[in-house]
Amino acid sequence: MRRHITGLLGALALAAGTLAAAAPASAAAPAGLPATTTGTAVAAPAGSGHATARGVAGEDVPAEFGSDWHDPVTAGPAVARPGTRACEVTLAEARFRDFTPYRGDYAPPTACGSAPWAKVVLRLDGKVKGRQYDRLGNLTLGGVEILRTSTPQPSPDGITWAVEKDVTRYRDTLSRPQPVEMLIGNVVDDTYTGVIDVKVTLTFYAAGRGPGRPAAPDTPDRVLPLTTPAVTTPRNTERLLAEVYATGSGGGCEEYWYLTTPDAAPYSCKAADGPYREVRVSVDGQLAGLAAPFPTVWTGGWSNPFLWYVTPGPRAFDVQPVLYDLTPYAALLNDGRPHRIEVSVAGVPAGQSGWSTPTNLLLWQDEARAVVTGALTRHDEGEPANSSRWTPGTEHRLDTGGGHRLTVAGYLDTSHGRVTTTVSREVGNTSVHRWTDGEGLDALTATWTDRESVTRGATTTRTERTYTMDGTTTLGAGDRLRTVLSLGDRADTVTLRGGRPVDSSRLDDRYTGDATYTTNVPRDQRHAVGTTTARHRLYGSGVPGGCYDRTVATAQGTVTVDRRRC
Repeated sequence: MRRHITGLLGALALAAGTLAAAAPASAAAPAGLPATTTGTAVAAPAGSGHATARGVAGEDVPAEFGSDWHDPVTAGPAVARPGTRACEVTLAEARFRDFTPYRGDYAPPTACGSAPWAKVVLRLDGKVKGRQYDRLGNLTLGGVEILRTSTPQPSPDGITWAVEKDVTRYRDTLSRPQPVEMLIGNVVDDTYTGVIDVKVTLTFYAAGRGPGRPAAPDTPDRVLPLTTPAVTTPRNTERLLAEVYATGSGGGCEEYWYLTTPDAAPYSCKAADGPYREVRVSVDGQLAGLAAPFPTVWTGGWSNPFLWYVTPGPRAFDVQPVLYDLTPYAALLNDGRPHRIEVSVAGVPAGQSGWSTPTNLLLWQDEARAVVTGALTRHDEGEPANSSRWTPGTEHRLDTGGGHRLTVAGYLDTSHGRVTTTVSREVGNTSVHRWTDGEGLDALTATWTDRESVTRGATTTRTERTYTMDGTTTLGAGDRLRTVLSLGDRADTVTLRGGRPVDSSRLDDRYTGDATYTTNVPRDQRHAVGTTTARHRLYGSGVPGGCYDRTVATAQGTVTVDRRRC
């Protein structure tokens, strides 16, 4: 599907059929989970191909984009790997040119010992050349979604990229043979020629024995895909998380939900209640969890592919799931009968598609009890807030504010005593959207907050997430389209035991870009220029050395800075 480009900008670009910037065509972990699943795009070693052999810091920068540029690379860290015996399994190998999924079979490795493993790392290696939109893809194992990703847009001469992800948490699924299914929906024709060629592998690292050897981490005993709302969980469940890979995708305005306006406002993307969105989980019809969706910008986003050719926005290559602690509901679910667990996105107009929410349930079981009993003791929901005020004028303005809070609590009588879990979460969003008639100017400044506190026994984990977006697209003289954009993904987590801090971490992932090109002309006449900077910082006990700080900057598709601190 084509990406939505609003108003006059869309008319100019799509009439000529020359804008290779499309939306995808298909649709920090809590304490006790493995390391975060941050994906990293890693360029091939220098000298391995046309793209990676150039673009070294200090090299001459071209005056404008040509037919080739540096392979995609993110500033995030590669997945840390233990030094134990390793075994590699090919999970999928396919060339996507349409909407035919890859199907295969998986069997666990035998040379690295049986589960549990010290770590399991998924790696996707991809290549594509020619002209192609960005596409959304997913990979499931036994029905469990273990990767959701989007693709970069290729140069005429071709690019390669790679994404790594820690998938140790899916140990239950990985420990036995499973069917594999992968799809990156694509269209190849006389205009869009890029066939997406990918290979996905899993590398297993054996758990160590003896001093200094990595032990197997605490991972869920069961992983259940939420393929239907009716779910029957093991009766001895003592901890329960839900992970939702929520994405606005599939063409249409929900890919750009943060820019939608109420019906009365003269804008090309409308939603009756405006741009506020909230991802909700319910149990038997009662709200059990809420979260702010991450405002992912795909690699054709904001009408300007030249922003993303080398450095994608945060999470674009590794769509991280939203996590919910549903442990207060475990007592209810442990009765041996099916219960309805459902996911919805508040704010989406009734009957309108555009969101994908594949969900997995992660369960820990009490090995010493056949049945764990308890009760839900508290459900305190605040009144949802959502208001959008449109102010008409030469420059229209939409001011939006929304929020919601929920606290739930329950206890379980386990083999190691009564354990009470209290989960509190509060989400909020403010935004200012400005545009002119015809949308020759289109600007948004927005902030999303998601504050969560989980107390389990004497341990409390608090996480404060903040997502930011500040961008402006203008169409100027000579059909020159310019986009200036900054994005932020921040999270601060602290763990307290007995009221005293025992662990903390901080994520600060920022992107800025400024790109201009001529619309309504053939590709070789765009005279595109663009600069980007991505800086990824991590601090905490789970980071080697306690600190990670890397900055990658580009100009006209050439890497001009690749600097590591710490």
